[in-house]
Amino acid sequence: MKINVTKMLQLSAAALLLSAFAYGGVSAAEKKKEAAKAPPACNSLKDEKACEARDDCTWVAAVTDAKTGKQKRRAYCRAKPKAPASKPPAKKKT
Repeated sequence: MKINVTKMLQLSAAALLLSAFAYGGVSAAEKKKEAAKAPPACNSLKDEKACEARDDCTWVAAVTDAKTGKQKRRAYCRAKPKAPASKPPAKKKT
């Protein structure tokens, strides 16, 4: 049985592609697991106690109209603003 060079190249290229797809599938599954472990976003929390229990979230109270008593804006949870990155002090030139 004689196998020519082009047939061997085709078989090795197919094997390489299959192994690349198999590796990509494993890493995608790992990424899904990591995403599932992350805590829910602050804006998805609807309960004040759950929002205030987290250090990175803050509760914003509802706004009501003083005259009519109707609610203008519902209460919600949001992420606290991140502190700006501190820059190291500038070096003095001598």
